[in-house]
Amino acid sequence: MLEKITNNFAVLTLAGVALAWFEPALFTWVTDGSVRIAGQPLLSVALGLIMLAMGLTLTFEDYRRLSRLPRAVAVGVGLQFIVMPLSGWAIARALELEQGLAVGLILVACCPGGTASNIVAYLARGNVALSVTMTMLSTLAAIALTPLLTGELAGAYVEIDRWNLLKNMVAIVLVPVVAGTLLNRLFPRAAAAVSGVLPLIAIVLVIWIVGGIVGGAKDQIAAHAGELLLATFLLHALGFGLGLGLARLLGLSGAEQRTVSIEVGMQNSGLGSGLAKTPAFAAQFASAQQAALAPVPAAISAVWHVLIGSLLASWWRRS
Repeated sequence: MLEKITNNFAVLTLAGVALAWFEPALFTWVTDGSVRIAGQPLLSVALGLIMLAMGLTLTFEDYRRLSRLPRAVAVGVGLQFIVMPLSGWAIARALELEQGLAVGLILVACCPGGTASNIVAYLARGNVALSVTMTMLSTLAAIALTPLLTGELAGAYVEIDRWNLLKNMVAIVLVPVVAGTLLNRLFPRAAAAVSGVLPLIAIVLVIWIVGGIVGGAKDQIAAHAGELLLATFLLHALGFGLGLGLARLLGLSGAEQRTVSIEVGMQNSGLGSGLAKTPAFAAQFASAQQAALAPVPAAISAVWHVLIGSLLASWWRRS
């Protein structure tokens, strides 16, 4: 049952987005800040749970292995933070996107890989261990690189508060991942017992977050549908294509090439939309309308990367 659900991640994401479009209230309560847990918006808590789930699958030995980086990991993570941020910036400039859309596109392009990429790598007969390692390392690297790169590339559109972004990355990413690893160390049997359902939890939360962003920004999406769909499609098409081509050029094996392509092409869109939805990030815009546009590229990006990734996985699996 769980395998069937994860294998149909793309279909479920599209179904969730379609439902959110027609029945926004089913999803927007997750992202609109109306529900708070221990004083924190539900969106931040949901993102933290996704990262906690990742941490529960890791051990401290995994962290130690990062000091002995295999070449494929170094190539993949390097491409993640070169190809995607530069592609996001170039697309925003080429399409002359307005401020909110440009900043949102660049922000999601500067985010790390997401856990969905691990599922797609499995379906594509890629190197799943490599995928998990790359996701882990890019997530840790993003704590510093996402604020730095977003500040540099989006600075032409709006003054980015990098310190605030850094604090959010620590709270939403670093703390939950390390907490999950500690729980795995202290309660290994319990962690092993729940590890089978963790992908399902991550999928449900990602769909809810994406649906909430889409439902809440329905009018803005309708008003900018053409350029928004084109910009996010180009971002991920470049990510998958350049990831595959450059990995091949650098001499990686077939399974490693597919894995790098998936990791580069698939971003943690839930994290991107969550960061863009924070009050401090929205306050950087002079216009409330532009602030409302910033989370939208990440939500549409989640649909594109899952769809493209799943189609590629299906093709690679058959071939």
